[in-house]
Amino acid sequence: MTSVPHISDAEWEVMKVLWAKTPCTANEVIEALADQTDWKPKTIRTLLNRLALKQAISYSQENKVYAYFPLVSEDECVKSETTSFLKRIYGGAFKPLLVNFLKEDHLSQEDIQELKNILDDKTK
Repeated sequence: MTSVPHISDAEWEVMKVLWAKTPCTANEVIEALADQTDWKPKTIRTLLNRLALKQAISYSQENKVYAYFPLVSEDECVKSETTSFLKRIYGGAFKPLLVNFLKEDHLSQEDIQELKNILDDKTK
């Protein structure tokens, strides 16, 4: 697939289920989301249909049972959403995002060391 479809927040929840275990029937997705959401089964089936229309997922049919599976990886979707966020909020520039993130008071020493290691690796 050449482009990653835009996935809504609700659709992300369905995709997370499919990325964790695939293929899944609609009932398995409904069961997996039962503890996390108060969505009705019809809502989840609608989200599955929307994702299929967006070509984010597909399905196979055996008898009257549909088994859904993702067509896009979680990594592809995360990268697409990150790029979209950077464009919308920071005009596509990464530095202001990083500066804003680093000003956050909640960084542990472990987080800081990990960021240093990532930056060190980038300069090699």
